Amino acid sequence: MARQAPTIVLQPQVEQVLEKLKRSRTLGQHLAERVRIVLMSAAGKLCSEQAAQLEVDAQRVCRWRRRWAQRQDRLAKAITEGADAGALEKLILELLSDGYRSGSRGKFTAEQVAAIIALACEDPVEHQLPVSHWTPQELATKAKERGLVESISPRQVGRFLKGGTAKAAHVAILAQCQAGRPRAIPGTGGGRLCCVPASTRA
Repeated sequence: MARQAPTIVLQPQVEQVLEKLKRSRTLGQHLAERVRIVLMSAAGKLCSEQAAQLEVDAQRVCRWRRRWAQRQDRLAKAITEGADAGALEKLILELLSDGYRSGSRGKFTAEQVAAIIALACEDPVEHQLPVSHWTPQELATKAKERGLVESISPRQVGRFLKGGTAKAAHVAILAQCQAGRPRAIPGTGGGRLCCVPASTRA
């Protein structure tokens, strides 16, 4: 028996923010898609109808509809506590982001990301490591030892180094690594990272 899609009911304040985000020309493609999924779900459209309209897989629509239903109690609480439109927008974007984790900030600051990328530009030998190339696991461990973060997974480190998060910080830090030092970039296999001279950068 197919699982019934959860019912989405939007408070007027939340719907106004979502409509504003829907019209935004600067919102990322993935977030814009998720905003539309929430609005269409609240309008009573089936996941299959939404998938056809958005030209995406129906499972993706159902997944984000379900995630919103699981998280929307935070919005109701924020409204009860008097959150304004700006605070609601920030919370909505957090709830629709891939990095959301219930009960935690769910995001690293730009400074933390930049510090981790800068660490990846350093030579592992300088840290008394018996390797010539950083791995995400070693970077995660060293970042915690340095106090750059309280906790971080090797997978999250890999995301940072692939430029998927805080891209501007990524570019800025790698630019500092061009002055004769090697830089760390994602490897092509086994999740490893390799150091290459900055002069080889395309």
